[in-house]
Amino acid sequence: MIRKVIAYKNHFVDFYKKQDNKIQRKIEYVLDLVRFEKRIPKKFFKHLEGTDGIYEVRVIMTFKSIRILCFQDKGDLVVLTNCFVKKTQKTPKKHIKMAERLKDEYLNEKYGG
Repeated sequence: MIRKVIAYKNHFVDFYKKQDNKIQRKIEYVLDLVRFEKRIPKKFFKHLEGTDGIYEVRVIMTFKSIRILCFQDKGDLVVLTNCFVKKTQKTPKKHIKMAERLKDEYLNEKYGG
């Protein structure tokens, strides 16, 4: 299965550009898993409970854990919304709310609402 991965607005791209080469390569590796694996391991791609279709892409480094929030559009399109360095066990609500807001904006722009 091949999924297309796109970034909505500039949140992901701005974050990505600020990372060093090693972290950028790891982000690309995990996004390739999302693109090409039929069944993405939960270690790398997980639905966030209590949300309306928000997923987190998990990029785990030795001293850093990065989360890229996203949603799926039409099954084979993954839309990246925002990302952050995870510092606590739970994903902070403010980041989830931002992902949900960006998802609503995207769907309204694309399909009218």
